[in-house]
Amino acid sequence: MSQQMHYQPAPQAPAPQAARNGLGVAALILGIIGALSGIPMFLFWLAGPLGILSLIFGLVGLSRAKKGQATNKGVAITGTILGVLSIILAIVGVIVSVLVVKGAVDEVQKQYNKENGSSSSVKDLSPGATAKYNNGLQVTVSKASPYTINPSTVITHTDGDKAYKVTVTIKNTGKAAIKDPAMLITAEADGKKTEEFADDKVGILHHDWETKLDPGESDTAEVVFDAPPATKELGVEITPDIMLDPANWKLAL
Repeated sequence: MSQQMHYQPAPQAPAPQAARNGLGVAALILGIIGALSGIPMFLFWLAGPLGILSLIFGLVGLSRAKKGQATNKGVAITGTILGVLSIILAIVGVIVSVLVVKGAVDEVQKQYNKENGSSSSVKDLSPGATAKYNNGLQVTVSKASPYTINPSTVITHTDGDKAYKVTVTIKNTGKAAIKDPAMLITAEADGKKTEEFADDKVGILHHDWETKLDPGESDTAEVVFDAPPATKELGVEITPDIMLDPANWKLAL
């Protein structure tokens, strides 16, 4: 009997997988761009994100190389290092930029204060004293005098309190016009904030300051504040401009 021979094909080795080197290469490229962007410092906004991506891609690429899935371990390591360097440069850039901006703002404020700030004491001024500013503006507050209330026309007043009137005068002694003095006026009665009194003659609706003071011009307003009967001292604070220091007067009652 003849025997039929059966031949089994020899098993074939599996085709080798292509190396997954893409992330390592991406890490290197992004790391180079990020590091170069971080050198000028003002490009920290670009160096930071590129550094983070480079670091992530580099670590993933390094992991693939350890598993045998990639063959560019050195490239991944270099990309990771450059990513870290880019992040460091970005952080330094942020710090330097903040310091530069702060220095510029401080210099502008210093220059403004030099030209417009106070040229005399503006704290604990006595009645009739004048706060003088470098832009030529002068603010004077008179002594406080009792004010007679008209009950039929009163708008803001606390029953039992006494009303005291002060005269506020502003004058432009400079060489240029002063526009829109803010003239924020507040007061304290023995250290506690007190409200401004108003009726048909005095009050916030009646002291409408000039929108522009030409050199030599002045403006005056009468301001009345409520104060408890036992109040011994009225503190008046006036801020003539949001960029200027407030001036404070201590007025005995």
